[in-house]
Amino acid sequence: MRAASRTLPARPAAIDIAGSAWPVYKLEALAAGLATLLALALIVGSAQVAVLAAAAVGSLVWIAGILRTR
Repeated sequence: MRAASRTLPARPAAIDIAGSAWPVYKLEALAAGLATLLALALIVGSAQVAVLAAAAVGSLVWIAGILRTR
């Protein structure tokens, strides 16, 4: 009996948004930053802290995505 080999479909490297190809890591970074912003705005109640932390999280996810794709 031969084992059937299944290959998983590769995750797309880019998603087409309004005719422009966006790398997935950029969308992940935007989503992580937005989630951080909303969560901290509700928890802390300070817009300054929420924006600063969201920018830091978004930047770190963005950089990690760049390094992951290399």
